[in-house]
Amino acid sequence: MAIFTMRMETKLISSTQNPLAKKILLLKEKSRERRKTGLFVVEGQREIELAQKGGYTLQTLLFCPEIMGSISIASFTKASSPEIIQVSESVYSKIAHRGTTEGVLGLIQSKDHALKNINFKNKTPLVLVAEAPEKPGNIGALLRTADAAAVDAVLIANPKSDLYSPNIIRSSVGCLFTNQIGVGTTDEIIDFLQTNQIKIYCAALTASKNYVDCDFKAASALVMGTEATGLTDTWLQNSDQNIIIPMQGEIDSMNVSVSAAILIFEAKRQRGF
Repeated sequence: MAIFTMRMETKLISSTQNPLAKKILLLKEKSRERRKTGLFVVEGQREIELAQKGGYTLQTLLFCPEIMGSISIASFTKASSPEIIQVSESVYSKIAHRGTTEGVLGLIQSKDHALKNINFKNKTPLVLVAEAPEKPGNIGALLRTADAAAVDAVLIANPKSDLYSPNIIRSSVGCLFTNQIGVGTTDEIIDFLQTNQIKIYCAALTASKNYVDCDFKAASALVMGTEATGLTDTWLQNSDQNIIIPMQGEIDSMNVSVSAAILIFEAKRQRGF
């Protein structure tokens, strides 16, 4: 049974036709609804707690006591005072994307990911840039790698997917909330990097240098393109150095998240981490 101290009468939703249940389904399915309301849906204790730790505001917490087990509602109310709503098993199974999310689901306020909000805590930041990423699985994997290496920021140029898509949240296992993320056009991000005197290293096949022969100890941005088309010419024209991971097999490229991990951890190795 869920541990829950009842400070007031808790609202109960037992019908899938309830307006809030319908709203949650819309938020999960429609990026337009997420943009309009400034809200998105997060499932599971770890993901909700990571969002709160990352400075996101939990507006509403829905819980199903039959599924929650020993999870304490109090753990979600330390950072804010969300509206708390109990839902039946049938409602939870309808609104939850997964059946293994511990019976807790949150409506969370989105953040402004404008580049002006990026704040570097050290003088030699390591930044991961992804141009036009589209597949939620790749975006999630990039965010997981960025979290594992504690990069200073992840910048997404010309995004093709909504960051608050349930598929990205799920594939990132909550790392959407643990990274400092900025979003802009290619031109805006290049200007941001140059203004902050961050060297631009573009992963590319032409005019490239072996990545192990590059010095990433200064402020550096590792820029990844799509697997299908690579980086646009604008990036290549503004690159301080194109870099390449030598291939020994028949193919000339790897999954973008794998390539990013190799480059990021080489930079971290050079920095003594």
